[in-house]
Amino acid sequence: MRQKKKRSRWLRLSYFMHDLIRITAAPGLLWYRPKHLYLDKKYKKIWGGAVITSNHVSLEDPLCLMMGIWYRRLHMVAMDELFGKGFRRHMFHNWFQCIPISRTNFSMGSFKEIVEHLDHNEAVIIFPEGHVNTNEKGLEAFKSGMLMMALKSDVPVVPVYLKRKKHRYSRVVIAIGTPIYMKNYTTNGVTTLNDIQRANEDIIKMEKQLEELVYKNE
Repeated sequence: MRQKKKRSRWLRLSYFMHDLIRITAAPGLLWYRPKHLYLDKKYKKIWGGAVITSNHVSLEDPLCLMMGIWYRRLHMVAMDELFGKGFRRHMFHNWFQCIPISRTNFSMGSFKEIVEHLDHNEAVIIFPEGHVNTNEKGLEAFKSGMLMMALKSDVPVVPVYLKRKKHRYSRVVIAIGTPIYMKNYTTNGVTTLNDIQRANEDIIKMEKQLEELVYKNE
């Protein structure tokens, strides 16, 4: 049975600094000049709760995604060691709305925080390669943990693809895929490891389609 979504948190006080930062960064749209490509123009905008998966080509990717999907608050999943302690951790977690996860031990606390955002129809961005991919030959293997979060909250996974920038001043090119629902991979109402593997393979396949779309439109 479809899970009832919780009320929107648009007026949540903790979003004040996050929105102020987004407004302050808005002139960056002129620098990044995002160009959008679509597998299906029916899905030009990503609305509602969604797990957005992206390839990871540089440390600048969070900014590129923020400019490419400027109309949404984006909750970025990032490695815990980037947060540090004290004020820096508060800033990343509360101002930038980043979600810390451990590289070696993914905790239930992180899982619950991500699901909480999804249950409130918010967008969470995950880089399922797990690190910046310096290999220009293509995508690396994806970690499939994001599928369990999407399944828990009954939200789609939306693959996007960022083109690797050749120069600092190159414009951002972002290709947006179509929603993939985990409920379409269940077997008799039960999701098995094989179902998760099939869904993960389809997400990687769509990422490669997006990659082809990007380089076909150079």
